[in-house]
Amino acid sequence: MKLYTGRGDAGSTDLLGARVSKTDPRVEALGVLDETSSAIGLARAAAATPRTEDDLIAVQRDLYKLMAELAFTTEQYPQRVEIGGDRVAWLETETDAITNVVPMPREFILPGETTAGAALDWARVMSRRAERRLVTCAEAGHVRNPEALRYLNRLSSLLFALARWEEHEAGVGPVIAKEV
Repeated sequence: MKLYTGRGDAGSTDLLGARVSKTDPRVEALGVLDETSSAIGLARAAAATPRTEDDLIAVQRDLYKLMAELAFTTEQYPQRVEIGGDRVAWLETETDAITNVVPMPREFILPGETTAGAALDWARVMSRRAERRLVTCAEAGHVRNPEALRYLNRLSSLLFALARWEEHEAGVGPVIAKEV
């Protein structure tokens, strides 16, 4: 199997239903969602707790579904690929469960107390970038499912909470960004 086709050499690529420029906002959003999943994979590899690993696998599977949802053109779009409100509720439940156990800092913090925490914070900023790219797509009329935006908005909260969870489980707390 070849990993390349050469079809994109002139700057276009396939969505599910159309060929578009690689500068299309959907292609940009798909790329950043892929980057986010890879950052989450790095965080999963560094995670020290089964809870974090399990949550991150679930998130990566959700992102895979979200990428499929975004990749379909309007004419080809099957509703069966949509991220549902149940997945947004799951993110909220997981985030709340962690924040009920681990005190969350009220100040800005410096990422990097543990490898897992730093990787999760990196995944968090990537998820924020993906959210901004999805908003661009939504404003251009390319997002049919409002739950997709809600999902990415909640995802960064879960990733922040998981970073603090990993630090808590390692017996360290966050470093406050502002010198006192």
